[in-house]
Amino acid sequence: MASRRHTYRESRLLRDFDRTVHRISHLLIIRYGAERAGAWIEEARREFAVIIPQLPDVGGKQPFTQFVTATGWFLALYRVLQRHGQTVEEAGRLCYDATAAYLRASPGFARRLLGYMTFSPRYLNRLKRRAAESQRRERPGDYVFTYVEGDGEGFDYGVDYQECASVKFLAAQGASELAPYLCAADKLYSDMLGWGLRRTMTLAEGYDKCDFRFKKGGPTRVRLPAALEQPDGQASPGG
Repeated sequence: MASRRHTYRESRLLRDFDRTVHRISHLLIIRYGAERAGAWIEEARREFAVIIPQLPDVGGKQPFTQFVTATGWFLALYRVLQRHGQTVEEAGRLCYDATAAYLRASPGFARRLLGYMTFSPRYLNRLKRRAAESQRRERPGDYVFTYVEGDGEGFDYGVDYQECASVKFLAAQGASELAPYLCAADKLYSDMLGWGLRRTMTLAEGYDKCDFRFKKGGPTRVRLPAALEQPDGQASPGG
């Protein structure tokens, strides 16, 4: 039975990988050409199949499960790019642009709904419960965080992450250098979903926490890695 469950989970996650890559394949084609992009996508799919059993257990809770799954996608792609001579800066730019393309491909009503739900009483009550549960540290690979009540002016509510499943997983996989680029994607979510996210530090940068502060409809203030502050350029020929 356990083997059957594993097979089902692997098949489902690989289907999710295929759907996601379909949305962003044009970015790879633009950068590397159709033939190389196709070969690298297949290589990344095989790499992701190897990664799946190693993904951290976060209790099957959304959106955290989706976060770690996406980390697995980008880790697989990063490893393929590394093998073919690409730098972490180039891989990080691709991951960032891929996230932007993925979000833009989502229907506008879906983005508006997700933005609304991020501030709904039901979501916030669930977030508070999960924050309290996370402090028990029942799953070594899971997130550990605290809920921060809003100040009534500067932010509506906040979340301080003391441990991040994605950061811990990438460290265990020897790919900590990729983490800041995946954290940068929060800027895209904030811009497109209306989070009004303000963040001054992250675990990926070596701080002792990530300090998320949300203000509905407010401006996004998130520091990006230097490579993402520069205009996007063409990838080096490598590989």
